[in-house]
Amino acid sequence: MSLIRQVWLLLSVTLVLAFAGAIGVSVHAARHYLQTQLNLKNNDTAQSLALTLGQQKGDPVALELAISSQFDTGFYERIRLVGPNGKTLVEKQADPHPQSAPGWFVALLGLAPADGVAQVSDGWKQIGRLEVRSQSAFADDELWQSTLHTVGVLALLLAAAGIFSTVGVNRIRVPLLRTVDQARAITERRFVTVDEPDMPELRNVTRAMNAMVGRVKAMFDEQAGQVELLRRQAHCDPLTGLSNRAHFLGRMKVMLDSEDGAGDGALVMVRLVELQSLNRTLGRSATDRLLQDAAAAMIESSRRFSAAEVGRLNGSDFALALPDVDSLRESAIDVGARLRSLMRVHEGGAHVVVGAVRWVHGASVSTLLAAADQALARAESRGPWTVEADDAAADSAALGEDAWRQRIQAALAGRNAQLVDFPLVSRTGELVHLESPLRLRLGEEGALVSAAQWLPMARRAQLTADVDLLAIELALQAVEADAKPRSVNVSPSSLADSAFSTRVHGLVVAHPDAARKLSLELAEAGAVRQLHLVRELAEQLHGSGTKIGLEHAGERLGETRGLLEAGLDFVKLDASLLQGLAGDEARAQHVAGTVRMLHGIGLRVYAEGVTEVADATALWSAGVDGLTGPVLQASRSA
Repeated sequence: MSLIRQVWLLLSVTLVLAFAGAIGVSVHAARHYLQTQLNLKNNDTAQSLALTLGQQKGDPVALELAISSQFDTGFYERIRLVGPNGKTLVEKQADPHPQSAPGWFVALLGLAPADGVAQVSDGWKQIGRLEVRSQSAFADDELWQSTLHTVGVLALLLAAAGIFSTVGVNRIRVPLLRTVDQARAITERRFVTVDEPDMPELRNVTRAMNAMVGRVKAMFDEQAGQVELLRRQAHCDPLTGLSNRAHFLGRMKVMLDSEDGAGDGALVMVRLVELQSLNRTLGRSATDRLLQDAAAAMIESSRRFSAAEVGRLNGSDFALALPDVDSLRESAIDVGARLRSLMRVHEGGAHVVVGAVRWVHGASVSTLLAAADQALARAESRGPWTVEADDAAADSAALGEDAWRQRIQAALAGRNAQLVDFPLVSRTGELVHLESPLRLRLGEEGALVSAAQWLPMARRAQLTADVDLLAIELALQAVEADAKPRSVNVSPSSLADSAFSTRVHGLVVAHPDAARKLSLELAEAGAVRQLHLVRELAEQLHGSGTKIGLEHAGERLGETRGLLEAGLDFVKLDASLLQGLAGDEARAQHVAGTVRMLHGIGLRVYAEGVTEVADATALWSAGVDGLTGPVLQASRSA
């Protein structure tokens, strides 16, 4: 029973007992008073009448007349004169008087006064014993009316006490519920602070919990800062802050191979020509500032593209991986123009050349680098500020946006879709859940196509919410069929649809048992920018058992403390952070620090896209809770 209910029960019992006690005391006092008055009346009447009868010299007629006269002047039930021998000499008795008090009340609380008794004598001669009993019906009626009046007044007082009690309990309830909500939020890995209430007891509790939340946030900030430092040491060029060569190539590989990666994009390479000569001419400090400004210009140029990656491949070569590029040449020219504008403010005559190639999903990283190197060599041979763009690769958007929209809508309408399952296992080899990306069949007899081919166009056509809802529905049906837990990808752009969370909630309510084995994953790059929408989705699904997690994570985990309040259940580290982990101590330290930080706030940590057995061993040592990737197929085949 909740504390508020216990308070209400205590107040109710107290008020009821007070109400009953007050009525009992009041009725008892009134009854005692009336009965005492009747007893006094009976005694007084008996004594007075006895004196009168003693003056009648024992004459029977005179005695009867005196008794009749007294009986007729008052409300008497009976007056009787009994002789010394026990024989009734005179007796007057009235019929019962009608009463307004109910019979049960009279039977329970009716008055029963004692008869007034007096001795009648003529000098020393004993005439008899006089007994007087007054009518009690009038007193019973008066007691009944008094009881009704008392009950009415006390009922009004009880109602007033109830109102004041309600106000008082609500004054306790509001800060208490805030404290309860704060405690519940902590259990859900949401750390919020609340205003301190006026009540000293609750104020101390709230103050302590706020202090604890502050310490947890400070601890998280400290750990996040350490993880970010480790990330930069492991994956970033120390001078420019861009991705180093190994990390950039890892990110490129993920873009090209990921099930939900971009369908196509551009690889733009930039070379700062004659860097060694510039270093001798300008000096190391000025050259370093030039390289840092060039890196900033390339980052600015990449901001137009979601999930773009900028890296420094060596001393003078930079690269940009730009997904979903409409015009390869325009993108390359934009990078060159920004750098040319930058170089004008630097002395020394520095210049760059740009080479760009288009890539499609599934291409080889080495092949793309070779093609980009060739384009860069051609640009360098033509002179400063030259831009060479090789747009020979097929453009995934060749059908046009309208054609893509029609194909995707037709696939959704016909439910021409299928989930593909890939296991994610724990350290002991047990299945955590099945990774279940969605594939669409585009065209009447077309093959199933991975999300990399159609997802960019679905985003442009604003169809991601419909696609994700279909994937969730298919996953719930699959769980009901084989009872295996599944996880499906949800595009962060779907969260912008105001009805998406409500529709997802409707699906999980319709499949309550399967919902407890369902997980939804959102890409870190989009989810971190709109964690408030992630939190709304988590609140909608709270209670259904459905889990919420981040995938492709690791680049931005240290940027925001919002992870504490997002309602997440797990985080999946991006494959680009994990490649070569076994042979790179800096990468291993970064992953281990990330796992410790996430475990510290109650999140489970998984690794995705693991390809090497040695990397898997290093990940288990780092404390991850599960992993997925080609390494599982390799270990099974071995």
